[in-house]
Amino acid sequence: MLLAEKIDNKNLYSPVEALKWIKENHFANFDESVDISINLGVDPRKADQMVRGTVNLPHGTGKVPKVLVFAQGEKEEEAKRAGADYVGGEDLVERISQGWLDFDVCISTPDMMKHVGKLGKILGPRKLMPNPKSGTVTLDIEKAVKDIKKGKLEFRTDKYGVVHGIIGKVSFGIKELAENYLAFVDAVVKAKPPGARGKYVKGVFVSSTMGPSLKIDPNRCLDVDLEEVA
Repeated sequence: MLLAEKIDNKNLYSPVEALKWIKENHFANFDESVDISINLGVDPRKADQMVRGTVNLPHGTGKVPKVLVFAQGEKEEEAKRAGADYVGGEDLVERISQGWLDFDVCISTPDMMKHVGKLGKILGPRKLMPNPKSGTVTLDIEKAVKDIKKGKLEFRTDKYGVVHGIIGKVSFGIKELAENYLAFVDAVVKAKPPGARGKYVKGVFVSSTMGPSLKIDPNRCLDVDLEEVA
């Protein structure tokens, strides 16, 4: 039987049921990620319906991201002490403009944005552009780097009104996955924009990297009893 055939497509799962199914049925010979997609009732083409925010996953994603920091002087040293993988100024801007993109997150001090802004066409489409709203344009470089290394994620709707994210690995315990799931969904719910009308959360789906998608009941998407999975 194909793995997808084991899913009852007529059934809406509770969050814990879906996460347990993924842990019990993953099959790849590597530690798959557990992915989440949330279909929202918004039109991201309208400014007052854009959903964007950050979330600190209690247990991280299972991957330590490579962090690049645009900074100079004292802030450059602060970034290095905090654990940034790459730190620099206009030299990094030039390197990226030539096609180098071996990093996952960009942070910048405010004064460097006049240079970083030149990379908008490169970093923007890849969702790597530093932004004050996500805390990646800041003077508190140490906190920004450490938060991201610990599992802080930025999320935003794509052009279809869907938010995508990673909430861990299949090797995580069910409680760790449930706590990460709850943190992510709660952050998206709280980021409801003022222009949203009607039903906000229309669908929630979880899957492993190679596995089929399971649909969670949107009316129960925050229905997680952590004591049951302790």
